Formats: sequence, C-alpha cells, structure tokens
Amino acid sequence: MSTRRNAFTLVELLVVIAIIGILIGLLLPAIQAARESARRLQCDNNLKQIGLALHNFNLANDKFPSGYRSLTGSTDDKGPGWGWAAYILPFMEENTVFKQINFDKDIKDASNSAARQSIIRTFLCTSDNGTQTFPADKLGDSGPNYSSPVTDSSGSPLTVAHSNYVGMFGNPEITPDPGFLSSAPERAIAHRGMFYRNSAVRLRDVTDGTSHTLCVGERASALAYATWTGAVTGAQVPPKSTNPYNYGPEGAPVLVLGHTGDAADVPPHTPNNSVNHVDDFGSQHPQGANFLLVDGSVRIIADSIAPEVYWALGTRAGKETISLDQ
Repeated sequence: MSTRRNAFTLVELLVVIAIIGILIGLLLPAIQAARESARRLQCDNNLKQIGLALHNFNLANDKFPSGYRSLTGSTDDKGPGWGWAAYILPFMEENTVFKQINFDKDIKDASNSAARQSIIRTFLCTSDNGTQTFPADKLGDSGPNYSSPVTDSSGSPLTVAHSNYVGMFGNPEITPDPGFLSSAPERAIAHRGMFYRNSAVRLRDVTDGTSHTLCVGERASALAYATWTGAVTGAQVPPKSTNPYNYGPEGAPVLVLGHTGDAADVPPHTPNNSVNHVDDFGSQHPQGANFLLVDGSVRIIADSIAPEVYWALGTRAGKETISLDQ
C-alpha cells in the first residue's frame, strides 16, 4: 500500500518565490522612502540645533560669529582661520572639543591636531555617506585630480573633520581677501550674506527680514567636502575627480562657506544643479536641500527654485521682495 507525501511541487515553490520577490520589490521603495524621510528629519533637527546655538551666541555677544577669522590686513588670507561653527560649540554641548581649541593658533598648528579632527555628529547629515575626515588640498592645485595635500609639521597630510553644513556668504564668488570687501559692485552690502572673513553681522543688519534670509545650508560630499573647523590656511576644497569641471584654485573660504551665485552664472547654480562648483550648495536628499534661515526655521529649498528668489534669499540687505513659495 503506497502513501502520498504532502509537499510543494517545484512549480508551486517557484510561484511562491516569485510572489515573495514581487512583494519585496513593492516594499523596498516604501522602506527606502521611510528611511530617507527619517534621515531628512535628522538633518532638519541638526540645522535647528545649529540655529539655536547661533542665536545663543548672538545673545551672548550681540553679533553672529565671523565666517572665519583671518589676520587683519592680510592679502594671502592666513589663519588662524577658525570658523563660525567652531565658535558655537559651547552652545551645542561640545565644550570638550571647544576647550581643546587654541583659537589664537592656526588650525594647522600642532596644538590643534586633536580638535581639528574631532567628529561632531550634529554637523553630519545621515543621508551623506562621505568620510568623516578628509585631507585638505594645497591652495593653487588645479585639474580634476588634486594630489598635493596640505601637510602638518611632520610632513603628513593634514586632515580635518567633515561637515555637511556651510555658512551663507551671499551672492559673489568666494575668494580670499582683499576680494571679500573690495569696492567691486558685486561685493556691495546688498550682495553679502551672514558670514564672511572677519564678519560681525548683527540681527539689525538683516534688513531683508530674518525669515527671508538664508543662514546655513547643506553641502553634500558628492559635490565637495567641507569642514566645521574653518578656513585652513593655504588650503582649498578637493573636488570629486569625477566632476568634469576644472575648478582651479578655489581658495580656503570654501571649506566653511557657500554662495548662491547671481545672474552672472549661466546656467544658475541652484541647489544640486549638475553645473555647481565646490562653493555651492547641495544634498543627498531628493529634490532639494535643507537650509537654516536666520529666524531659526529650517526649510527645504527645492532644486527647481526660481534663481532670482534663490539669489535674494542669499543676501541679508538686498531689498528684494520675495516669497519662499515661489
């Protein structure tokens, strides 16, 4: 007498596997979207914490921190170079790192080795997969593959901690002094933002309105690396080797600042634009980048924003009439 065994046939098993595969395929986009939503919210929260720290610094000092500090009157933009993010560390519960910094010494100084490589989680967007430290390239290198790193006193490549957030310089190209505050029309007050070399901007200087002025924005490592430390003397941002543009010597300030560009940029350098340079803004979030406004609010600025609105948001006293819904 024969007995039958209850089991799946090969065809039935293949059908079940196919159904499971289809279900996984349907679920994965939803899971990825949920994860990205959580990462974007974390990035949003990072910028809100930065905004609170900036306002607490302003309350304590009646001004916002300098974009970065450099020797007054210097024509080659020498240090110490410590930037706006370094000065707000005590207001972000990062006193340990803050106390390690010798602000009278250059970022490159041996006494600042530990501080300049300290990873501050609030300065990192969780959607970005860049390295947490990177070597700064020597000012003056050019071409798609930079290969001359700034070195420390031991001759080793000088590394600094990464940050996904840079301060708003305004409209013009970011160049070392004396270009920052020259008499050129494009560098008039109407085109300046919240941060630049040795700046000391007060809230009353934001005549365009604190809810209509960008303060800090995202820069993804896919575009270029930035650092919370400041402007490293004699250094520039190393662009990605896959970028088709030959940036040439960009200058130290792009390590800590960004700009919106203006009508001279054709096509416009709106967030995440494929033509963007290392001193522009961009993110790993789809369709836009997070920005902190001076009033402390955080908004997604869409890649499709009207260029004129974007340029106006970058200035603090441009006298433009704009709406963030444009």
